[in-house]
Amino acid sequence: MLDVTQAVYSASDGSPVQRSAHAVVIGSGLGGLAAAVRLGARGYRVTVLEKLDAPGGRAFVHRIDGFTFDAGPTIITVPSLLEDLWQLAGRRFADDIDLREMNPFYRLRFDDGTWMDCSADPVAMRAEVARISPDDVAGYERFMELSRRLCRIGFEELGHVPFLSFMDMVRVAPDLLKVQAWRSVYAIVSSHVRDPRLRMALSFHPLLIGGNPLKVSSIYGMISSVERNWGVHFAMGGTGALVTGLVSLIEGQGNVVRCNAEVAEITLVGRRATGVKLASGEHIRADVVVSNADSAYTYRRLLPASVRRRWTDRKIDRSSYSSGLFVWYFGTRRQYPEVGHHTILFGPRYQELLKDIFQRKVLAKDFSLYLHRPTATDPSLAPAGCDTFYALSPVPHMDAGIDWAVQAEPYRQAIAEFLQRTLLPDLDQQVAASRVTTPRDFQDRLLSIKGAGFGLEPVLLQSAWFRPHNRSEDIERLYLVGAGTHPGAGVPGVLSSARVLDTVVPDVSALV
Repeated sequence: MLDVTQAVYSASDGSPVQRSAHAVVIGSGLGGLAAAVRLGARGYRVTVLEKLDAPGGRAFVHRIDGFTFDAGPTIITVPSLLEDLWQLAGRRFADDIDLREMNPFYRLRFDDGTWMDCSADPVAMRAEVARISPDDVAGYERFMELSRRLCRIGFEELGHVPFLSFMDMVRVAPDLLKVQAWRSVYAIVSSHVRDPRLRMALSFHPLLIGGNPLKVSSIYGMISSVERNWGVHFAMGGTGALVTGLVSLIEGQGNVVRCNAEVAEITLVGRRATGVKLASGEHIRADVVVSNADSAYTYRRLLPASVRRRWTDRKIDRSSYSSGLFVWYFGTRRQYPEVGHHTILFGPRYQELLKDIFQRKVLAKDFSLYLHRPTATDPSLAPAGCDTFYALSPVPHMDAGIDWAVQAEPYRQAIAEFLQRTLLPDLDQQVAASRVTTPRDFQDRLLSIKGAGFGLEPVLLQSAWFRPHNRSEDIERLYLVGAGTHPGAGVPGVLSSARVLDTVVPDVSALV
């Protein structure tokens, strides 16, 4: 049993802080690392426990034969959320991280061969819309005005506010009604533009956080404004550079990140968290426990059913979950300079493909892809003269019953053939490194219930108060961060979930 010993450290403002309260953070994803920095700045002694052999969680880094692959998030918006963490640790973000703004953000390629470049420039975007569908320019402008309102309500005003009481939901209900939050993103986009390509271009964003554009709340229409307001960025060295930087902040605060330390259970006295037990049998005592593990996994696997009143086994099993993800990481012997940093390739179907993924739960023969080529910005991520890629395809989660041991390679081959036909000539002769991740890996390696890529699906009745709270409803001194809690998935969401802890975790002085 580890004891919490008293020690005096310097806070970010240089003043002495008595640190006698211990916080254990389960998982070293971006949400867990951000939570550790914030708790450290408040005087907690912090231990971050990571199951894998390196930190990062979904932001893990794969290295194969000189190629560097970010396993998960690749798009950084709202850099101020990261800058705040560096400031809390008494350091300057720009001294550690070289963040580059993307212009354009990404290219959208439609199945008919037409394309659209998306950027923060309103004039350029108006021209892109006019080039594709002149009759939809006015509707596009009206949608962007709505997106600005959605961004103000959904992100700026509510993204860092804990929803601990149903009255919190009641208070924001009038604003949600005004923006028709009960309608789906696709429905609200379709009410503004008619061209099917523009409907795809303005509604696909929820797929990047595991949501179905035909079903998730229209509040996610805010993403267009998030991108315009704060830009789309890439950290040189990859998202892994952010993970390394955050670990450095934690260690600079005198705290610890332990890898190869899988948590088997959260220990309790009554209904109060007292620490964790590792798979190795080691017990670690804590005054507060913060779980950055999948929220459904936290309740279903780390806590006994007898102490769970709200997040019962039945409720967890009956909840709806985000899509699964199939990701092919590959390095090529040659470069493809005509391919940009971020490309979205839409397949021949949109609404029907979404129904296959989320409703029918079948592995369709066609697909839409997000293609990431980070070497367009940072050549150091591949050997000289080579390129690093990953191709991501949303697929059904594990409830579909797909045998990925059998289906993974044929599906990868289909993606390779599609990319060779559309963007990457001679690809079959150029692949020098290759790795595949499927929903099975998310289930077994990342401990995500149903192998869902982003935990609970971000539908209206699983958002805000309806989502697992940042302060556990069932267990005292247990707190949640990451994609499965409020405000949700995506880098801004998980970083904001850590910011919520500032208002719900007690001060050190209250625990000693």
